[in-house]
Amino acid sequence: METLSKLKVKIFADGADKSGMLEMYEKPYIKGLTTNPTLMRKAGISDYEAFARDVLQAIPDRPISFEVLSDDFEEMEIQALKIARWGENVYVKIPVTNTKGESSVKVVRNLAEAGVKVNVTAMTTLSQVQEIGSKALADGPPSYISVFAGRIADTGCDPVPIMATAVEMCSVYPNIELIWASPRELLNIFQADAIGCHIITVTNDILKKLSLVGKDLNEFSLDTVNMFFNDAVKAGYSL
Repeated sequence: METLSKLKVKIFADGADKSGMLEMYEKPYIKGLTTNPTLMRKAGISDYEAFARDVLQAIPDRPISFEVLSDDFEEMEIQALKIARWGENVYVKIPVTNTKGESSVKVVRNLAEAGVKVNVTAMTTLSQVQEIGSKALADGPPSYISVFAGRIADTGCDPVPIMATAVEMCSVYPNIELIWASPRELLNIFQADAIGCHIITVTNDILKKLSLVGKDLNEFSLDTVNMFFNDAVKAGYSL
């Protein structure tokens, strides 16, 4: 993992499977962890708080983000204050809007003023970065802004220029770190590093490909040829 050691971007593991989270926690290059309700639902988590407290007991010394569940701003704030009390290493994830598209900037500002470390999530535009940074998080406690670069890419738009501009926008706020969220491939780690992004959240399926970093491409080509040949033989195909 010599190549990884040269990266400045911090890699956070994104998941909700406790065993997978603990496996990643043992890796020195994993600097933090994140999760969300969708990942927890896929993992079969039924008791959110019990799951979170269990994970925090096992991982007490790296930042972990847990998300509020409510769509109501007042209740969102109450939930955030509760989650923040679960541990010193907790960052509370607040969606940039509610399901009606209404900005959560006021809630984020209130939480920042209360000293809560937040992770403003589900962001996709530079205007959202500007609003949250300038109107809610400036001069507050350590905070994250999560821009979903992978979802931007899903629309056919190159996320790199947008993320690079977001890095510049966040640079004026020493308490804010930008997260390249929802990556789609291993290459995104190196793209995030190249533009000076602070953090990238990566799911276990992508993290498992880290062993391929630096692999000889000719060898990779031969591996692929062998895979096709062996699968054809195993399937008993003939012409």
